[in-house]
Order: sequence, then C-alpha cells, then structure tokens
Amino acid sequence: MSATAESCAPTPAIVLGGTGYVAGELLRLIAGHPRLVVAAVLSDSQPGSSVAEAFPHLRSTYPDLNFSGADEVQELIRRTPVSALFSAAPHGVSAALVDRLLIAAAAAGARVHCVDISADFRYSSQAAYEAVYRHPHGAPARITEFTCAVPEHLKKSPTPHVAHPGCFATATLLASVPLLALGLTDTRLYVTGITGSTGSGRKPVDGTHHPLRHGDLYTYGALEHRHVPEIAACAKQATGIEADFNFVPHSGPFARGIHVTVQASLKNSLSKAQALEALKSFYADCPFVRVAAAAPRVKDVAASNYSSLSAATNGNSIAVMSVLDNLNKGAAGGALQWMNRLLGLAETTGLTAPASGWT
Repeated sequence: MSATAESCAPTPAIVLGGTGYVAGELLRLIAGHPRLVVAAVLSDSQPGSSVAEAFPHLRSTYPDLNFSGADEVQELIRRTPVSALFSAAPHGVSAALVDRLLIAAAAAGARVHCVDISADFRYSSQAAYEAVYRHPHGAPARITEFTCAVPEHLKKSPTPHVAHPGCFATATLLASVPLLALGLTDTRLYVTGITGSTGSGRKPVDGTHHPLRHGDLYTYGALEHRHVPEIAACAKQATGIEADFNFVPHSGPFARGIHVTVQASLKNSLSKAQALEALKSFYADCPFVRVAAAAPRVKDVAASNYSSLSAATNGNSIAVMSVLDNLNKGAAGGALQWMNRLLGLAETTGLTAPASGWT
C-alpha cells in the first residue's frame, strides 16, 4: 500500500462500554464519519452477541458486528498501528480498562489516541477523584496523561489523551466560562439544569426511569451534585478563576437533551444586546456553538453536536441559557470532536449533521 493510500485509510475505532446509550451514540456517529471505521465494540457482559440486537436502530449499518471481549480487544489493539479508543465504560471501570489497553499497545509499539467519556480521568489528581467518587482510582499513574476540557475552551490538548466533561458540565461551562473569562460577573454563579432520561443510562432505576418521570419535573442532588467539583475545576482551567457554582439539577420529562440556566450578578450594567454580542464574540471561532436572541430550545439541538446559547439581563444580573444534546455534544459527539483533533482532522469531521427537529 502506498503512503498516500495509507494516509487516506480510515483509522480503526474501538468503543468500550458497548451496550450503553453513549456507546450506541458513538457507533451511530462513527457510521457517518469519513475517517473512522469501527474495529471492535467491547462488552464484558455480552461478548459474542450481536450489536444490532442491542441497538436495533443501527442494524442496517452493523448487521454482522458482534461485541468483543476484553482479550479480543487487547489483541486487536496490539496489532493495530494507530487506533482511536473511546471509553464509554462506567466510572470506576473505565480507568483500569483503558490502562490495560494502553499498556498492551505500548508493548507492541502501537499508537493509541484515547478519549474517555467516563468520569475516571476528569480530575487532575487521585485524591480529587476519590473525594467525589468514594472508591480507589483504577489507574492513578495515568491521570497526568489526560486533560479534561470542553473543546471550545481548549484548542489543543497538552496531553496525549483527553477526558471529555460530563453533559451537565459541558452545558454549564459553555454558559459560564465567557462570563468569568470576560470579567462580566461575580464569581458566584447559580445554575439550574434539566436533563432528559437518557442521561441516567440504560438500566432503569427508581427516580430516573422514563415512565416515572414522564409528565413530571423534580430536583435531585440539589446543591450537592457530584459534578460540581468537575465544573469548578474545568472553569478554573479555562479562566484561571475559582468560581462558586451553586447547582440544582432536575429530571426532565423528555428523553434527549439538557437545558441549563446560569445566573450571576453583573459587575457593570449590561444590556441584552451587549451580552449577546459578548457571547458571539467569545465563540466566534467555535462552529458548534450558536448564539441567538431567541430563547434556545432542546429540540433545536437534539441528536446533534450543536449547542445553542442566549442571554437576558435586567441591568444588575444576567441569565445565560444553554441547550445541548446530552448523548451527542455532552458525550459521544464532544468525544468525537476531541478525537478529530487528536487525529489531526478538522474538528467538524463527521459531526455537522443538523438536529432532528422533532425528537
């Protein structure tokens, strides 16, 4: 094969945590990506079973693909010169699994680009992670190899691998970071977030199962949600400012999407037009963030990698509204956006499909 042909060949992609919603969304997005091809999907619980049975909506794309076990994936990664590794495995599981595969790749001289979508590499230290999740970190020596950031707030990762922030964190940071970075507000921010039922994962449990939340709206983890330290850490990395986030999450009666409102006191009086212009200027070079005067709606971004922002002011305070799809921009799409960068591709590659509109 010629060097030109090799450079144009798709990069093999490996997806961990195969039967979950985020993994399914990754498979859907990779199916339309011109420079990636699915090489394996790991499922410890269902090795050998059909991917199409787990995700019937992907049957036409993956009619013959079966889930692989950990040993199969390890052997594949050893014999693949360059691969794209996405981990959608649960927190507390992902780190050790990723570590095992990176060790195997290094021993074989293979190069792996990894984006972790779990929480395992979102914190800069073992102690910070364990303080939130209350169990030992699965691969503490790997933490310094990962950087956690929203793509729009860090143009290039200083580390070989990336940890994508969670969906609530992504929506909140997109709304908050401009306020802090531009010095528009005090550092105390109040956040109200509403998430769809797919954010709770595939296994139904009381309080998150869709039939129970349909037609209802309620809070959970008010002012003590475990993603607050993650949000604060990412905001500090992006702005250098230690902000105080007061976060109240809600379970919403829809399947896909997140709606976040961030409120703060203004340092100086600002009109709505000025606030919108500040947001537009801040995200001028960010193709997946759109700013408009009209209030953003979840259906305008559901099933896409786009996020919509708007703002309102009353002279003394500001509210920034942020919507995105939790499975796409908040997880699989944001991870793919990072992987594009790690592979030296345009960050929009395979991600420009519009929202479905009537999800």
